[in-house]
Amino acid sequence: MTRLGRALGRWLLLVVLVIVWEIATRAAGSAFFPPPSTIVTRMHAMWFSGPPGRLFLTDQAVADILPSLGRMAGGLAGGAFAGILLGLALGLSSRAYDYLDGVLQFLRAIPPPALVTVFLVVFGFGLRMQLAFIMFSIVWPVLLNTADGARAVEPLYLDTGRAFRLSRRERVLRIVLPAALPKVFAGLRLALSLSLIVTVFSELLPGTTNGIGFQLTVAYSMFNLPAMWAGIVLLGILGYLLNELFLVAERRVLGWHHARETAGT
Repeated sequence: MTRLGRALGRWLLLVVLVIVWEIATRAAGSAFFPPPSTIVTRMHAMWFSGPPGRLFLTDQAVADILPSLGRMAGGLAGGAFAGILLGLALGLSSRAYDYLDGVLQFLRAIPPPALVTVFLVVFGFGLRMQLAFIMFSIVWPVLLNTADGARAVEPLYLDTGRAFRLSRRERVLRIVLPAALPKVFAGLRLALSLSLIVTVFSELLPGTTNGIGFQLTVAYSMFNLPAMWAGIVLLGILGYLLNELFLVAERRVLGWHHARETAGT
């Protein structure tokens, strides 16, 4: 089956599921589960009925969506940068990896929401706490995948680099990092989806005045269920779009890797 055929099949399945959802919710008549048509209408009224010059975004969209994406981008960038640096350092030092592996696995296993109180005590309410919370939550998949990728580099490649008198920095940038990139991107993809989740969670906390999570709290407190479902569906759409954009970037950066895997098969 061609790529176009697979894409059409996925969209057809999605359309069928939405139709079934529409029929089922209208038949049930429950106020807690509005039909998709009602949710889409509310989404359009809240966020996408603005002027064309502003990409149809309303003032509420600017107040809800953009702050969430900004927090997510800031926390993801900081966590990814720290994860890649620390992961390379650990991957290049077998002794450090052996000593710290247990500690890292312990910290990774702690659910981020369980540490919210700690972050509130250290950073207080506001943007600093949210960014620190997002960074801590997403750093682990990047760090551990990068370390695994760096440890898996063929020793022959490193020996060749030494034979050509490459400095340690040059060996990391020209040999270790390119070889570890497939693992790095695997960690980044996990971090991307996780960053959206923890961003919304951080916006549910007191002290937040905007964002999608804040809008969900307002809608729930006012028993505005269509608006609450509109926020949930919006998060699903954003997650899908961000994942697709990430896959496009990954295919461009790792084109050589995918070509080699295809040739190997």
